[in-house]
Amino acid sequence: MTISVAERAELRAAVGGLLADRCAEDDVRRAMASETGFDHDLWRRLADQGVLGMLVDGVYGGLGFGAREVEAVAEETGAALLPAPFISSAVLTVALINAAGSAADKQRLLPGLVEGTSIGTVALTGASGSWTPDGVAVRAAADGALTGTAHYVTWGQAADIVLVAAHTGDGIGVFEVAADADGFQRSAATVFDPTVRLSTYTFTGTPARRFGTVGWDAVKEALDHAVIASAGEQVGGSRRVFDMTVDYLKTRVQFGRQIGSFQALKHMAADLLLDLENATSAAQHAADQKASGGETADGALALAGFVCAEAYQNIAMQAIQLHGGIGFTWEHPAHLFVRRARTGMHLFGSSRLHRERYLVSKGA
Repeated sequence: MTISVAERAELRAAVGGLLADRCAEDDVRRAMASETGFDHDLWRRLADQGVLGMLVDGVYGGLGFGAREVEAVAEETGAALLPAPFISSAVLTVALINAAGSAADKQRLLPGLVEGTSIGTVALTGASGSWTPDGVAVRAAADGALTGTAHYVTWGQAADIVLVAAHTGDGIGVFEVAADADGFQRSAATVFDPTVRLSTYTFTGTPARRFGTVGWDAVKEALDHAVIASAGEQVGGSRRVFDMTVDYLKTRVQFGRQIGSFQALKHMAADLLLDLENATSAAQHAADQKASGGETADGALALAGFVCAEAYQNIAMQAIQLHGGIGFTWEHPAHLFVRRARTGMHLFGSSRLHRERYLVSKGA
């Protein structure tokens, strides 16, 4: 379903308002220190707003939106540093079910994801973290039993809907594994950013059910949406930490002057603003191209994949310097943005991978 720019702005404002009330810095720190890593009541409220069902067809209780809406909402979740399985469950898992599942699969799985009563994840890559077919480290036997280890599974401890990419005799297949299946072990990974929980999944002859005969194309479709959502979050986080830094430059006084009046700091802030605007354009263009099915969608997605991640890391790190180094302390909010930015440099494909894909899309 296509909605107008004004309606998209209203959706974004509604989500931003909820997160302003329920996902302030204290809320983020409290959630990331909890056992599950997220606020379940906030998760239900996001479900009530329709955020968890944006990519789900109305037949299954969703809103039937597309990439543009996902990117717009992700800018708000990124600005708030939302610690929750939004991309993992509402984007990556839903997009893969849309691409690979049968009508019966969708009817069985999607309503719970929309309502927030189920949480989904997708196990896609091995220890290399390449997010490519070659990086898949799980194999499926002829009877569907899975063997191998998947790493960097987003919100893997919380998920009750588990989809797995695995090598088969005819390429990559998508399999569903019951949360309590025999031979299925989950281990929480040590993470640099506690607002994004990761797990390692080990399969030892684990029974699984294959989703039809779909292959990597379905996985790529899901990853495309995850990259768009991640780019949106990176833009939102970049803008938030940039605004925070500019406010500091306006209020910090040194040598009898606001430090924002110093020419060197003005130049640094101007360079960061250019990074932010470039990243915003890249993320929104990628979403537009994906939503419209443009021929240049692959290139636009690859561009957003590295431009947004690199801009976020640069803006967050420079914010530390412009705060005089105080942002490097764990107690300062800028430090949280640095950790999220560093994590985003690797999830769903590294900047190097996206650069290579961009060059391929240009025929280089």
